Formats: sequence, C-alpha cells, structure tokens
Amino acid sequence: MDDEPLSNWAERRDAKIGRLRATPVTCGEGPKGSHVKPDAPRVIERWNGHAWEPHTIASNLAEAQRILYPDTAETSPAPGPAPNPLGPGTGKHRKPQAPRSDRR
Repeated sequence: MDDEPLSNWAERRDAKIGRLRATPVTCGEGPKGSHVKPDAPRVIERWNGHAWEPHTIASNLAEAQRILYPDTAETSPAPGPAPNPLGPGTGKHRKPQAPRSDRR
C-alpha cells in the first residue's frame, strides 16, 4: 500500500488553516449555492484545522465576496470606454466599407 507519511498529510492540512468560506443563512437542508438568494445574510466561517467555526456575518452575497476576496476589489480596473475589438480594417467576414467620396 502506498500511504503518504503522516507529516505530509499534516502539512497539507495545516496549509488550509485560516481559509474562509461563506454559507447562506437560510431555512432548509444545509448550505446552498452562493447564487441562491443573493440578498440573504451569510455566515463567514473559518477553518481551524479540524472544523469550520463562525468568523463573522455578512449582510448579503456582495459583502461576503468583499470579505472573502479583498484583493479583487482593489485591483479591478477603473471603468472607462470599452475598447473596440474589431478596429479598422477589412477582414474576411467584415462588411465592406462604402467608398468615400471626397469630391464635392
């Protein structure tokens, strides 16, 4: 049998300590998908190495995502005009440009 050493398993387990997850606070059977009821409050849980324990509460999905992924909110590009993906040119499937008449 090819069992891994206990020390390797413990290192992998300890690497996950502090990981966060959001669980919707809803009635019913256990956690649901994050897209279900986006306005429902979320419990942010933290992995302590053995079990998930409550860490904080978020009022909705958007707030929970800001807590779980703080890096993406700071590095998102500033909104601006959308780039023109087609740009000028005559591609194989592009509509031919009408001839310009510069004469008057």
